[in-house]
Amino acid sequence: MFISNASIAAPAFTPAEHAVKQVRTQVPGYHRLMVGDFEVTALYDGFLSVSPQLFQPFSNKSAAELDDLIAREFSPLEADKGVNTAVICFLVNTGKNLILLDSGTDDVDIMGKNTGKLVNSMKAAGYTPEQVDILLPTHMHFDHVSGLTHDGKMVFLNATLLLAKEEKGFWLDQKMDQIPEAIRGFAQLARDAVAPYVKADRVKFYKTGEEVIPGMVSKPSPGHTPGHNGIEFTSKGQTMLVWGDLMHNHTLQMLDPEIAIEFDSDPKQARASRQDALKDAATRKIWIAGAHMPFPGIGHIRAESNGSYTWLPVEYTPIEIDGKVQ
Repeated sequence: MFISNASIAAPAFTPAEHAVKQVRTQVPGYHRLMVGDFEVTALYDGFLSVSPQLFQPFSNKSAAELDDLIAREFSPLEADKGVNTAVICFLVNTGKNLILLDSGTDDVDIMGKNTGKLVNSMKAAGYTPEQVDILLPTHMHFDHVSGLTHDGKMVFLNATLLLAKEEKGFWLDQKMDQIPEAIRGFAQLARDAVAPYVKADRVKFYKTGEEVIPGMVSKPSPGHTPGHNGIEFTSKGQTMLVWGDLMHNHTLQMLDPEIAIEFDSDPKQARASRQDALKDAATRKIWIAGAHMPFPGIGHIRAESNGSYTWLPVEYTPIEIDGKVQ
């Protein structure tokens, strides 16, 4: 039988006060798991405040309907009514290379000053920027490449930067006046981020769809940007796809993958790429690592009978090596 609080006359016990100062800090921003013999560490760079209204012109739902969907899932909102949207990078230690997929934002002030925590998260996870030898961004938006540099200098001094040729062609090779005016600021940020690596002759280019380095395969998923691609790897029968920005809001886009966002360069193509990736991930039951999924951004996808999908986040478990808990 349910008893309301109003019917309780007094507490059964009132302890003496024993005030302890609250800590009011979060745990370090990393999460680790093994994918076969590959150690994968999700690194928290911070969060952006992403308005649900950025999706509305690219959906069949009203602004109020989008807000209701966000509220129903208890998505955390900021003071400006934007959704608290994680920025996550993924560090993969293959045993032969230390590879950073996406690099966060550094201190770029777009959609809030709540990012730039990548290096601190990396150090908390037991690594340093100097140990990274491969940088592999999924695309060249600021929240994936601006963390490559700080104050115009390379952050990852010993690393080679690998960029998709399709991204290079759009963001770096075109004259600025050939780029749509609305995204010229993004283009400048991309150019600023890679410039020190270009100067140091530390940049190489690949075509999407290729095996970029041994064991790391580019999976083309254009639409968000022209050369947007995921990176897939397999070890001991386990597969993970680091899918970049195929999804910006799991509440909306798992329910309706046809919802696009203002930042997509080609919304129609972005929808097709998302639908293909969701279907494939659900069918193959592979790990997904998403830059803007709820931290740590790692989980599985389940297909539902109505055409929607469900995000199944990774659970916290100890690391096990050869059956032994570490």
